[in-house]
Amino acid sequence: MISAVTTQPWGHTSAQGAAASAPAARAVPASAPSVATSSAAGPPSPASARASAFVRGHLGRAEALGRSLARATGNPDALARALNRGLATLADPAYLAGQRLVAPGIGPLQGVRRPLLHAVSRTFDDATGDISTDLLLRVAARLLREERQEPRWVAMGLLGRTIGRDPERSWQLIRLAAREAGDWITVDTLAHPVAIGILNELFRWAELEQLAYSPSRWERRLIGSAVATIPHVGPAGRQAAIARQALPLLAQLMGDAEPDVQKAIGWAYRSLLRVDAVAVEAALRGEAAIAAQSHDGYRAVVIRDTLAKLPPTVTAELRADLIGLRRRAGTPATSSAARTAAAFGALPDPAAHPQPPLF
Repeated sequence: MISAVTTQPWGHTSAQGAAASAPAARAVPASAPSVATSSAAGPPSPASARASAFVRGHLGRAEALGRSLARATGNPDALARALNRGLATLADPAYLAGQRLVAPGIGPLQGVRRPLLHAVSRTFDDATGDISTDLLLRVAARLLREERQEPRWVAMGLLGRTIGRDPERSWQLIRLAAREAGDWITVDTLAHPVAIGILNELFRWAELEQLAYSPSRWERRLIGSAVATIPHVGPAGRQAAIARQALPLLAQLMGDAEPDVQKAIGWAYRSLLRVDAVAVEAALRGEAAIAAQSHDGYRAVVIRDTLAKLPPTVTAELRADLIGLRRRAGTPATSSAARTAAAFGALPDPAAHPQPPLF
């Protein structure tokens, strides 16, 4: 059984890296984008130095907040109020401005830096190891009703804990969070409990596939984010069977018109290279052939996003196929999922779906 203790907002692309870093599960740390650590790299920038100083100065307060929240688990409403009050004391206006810059349209935030939010979750997890799964789910459900994003991200970390113990109710809360998501940071945070849930119960692949037809680009992005996360969850996520399940799903999304979805697909292909590089290279060759034949810039931009991780010979081959192909704004999606969804007519906004009672 795969399990995790905590998760937090994170990103992966160069344009998004300023906001957050890779996810961390305590049992099996996930990989993060490489950062130069040579002594010749020079001193940190003033912004980095300020950020490090801010985290050091507030870390003790964040850990104390996590421990204090553990004493309120019996009253989820009180816990939510205490969490919001505590997060307000950890907020950094400079970080808040950066989050809004890299995630346009993100909902209300307090601007709590990732290491501090992680410290809150980690100490809460340590202090609630013997708390019942039912109570943790009630806390998660309550935090998902918060307007600000940080409590919702904390809730997603809790779902990483509960998904192995009470998978059905945890999955229902995950689906609720996916329906309401409106930014890439939230989606990529949610990808971690989704990945754990899929590895624990392989039939969840079919449920993930349903999101390919969603009118919400954030639900469609969750497919790529979850696939990209699976190999980092543990050894079970790096078996060849994962690529066999994931590659056809990515193929359905190739040609999606939304840049947020395209970035996640490219990230997923790069992540799957550590699972089955031969199969991924073959899939990319096939997509490059389709792109060249149909002049598909949407496919081309995803394939280009993978080139840095491929062998030089494969990179050269794919570059040659993609010469002259560019993404053109306003062009309809070319994905097979988009064609299937169009055949059904306009689908309702998933955020408006009623939520069944869980308790």
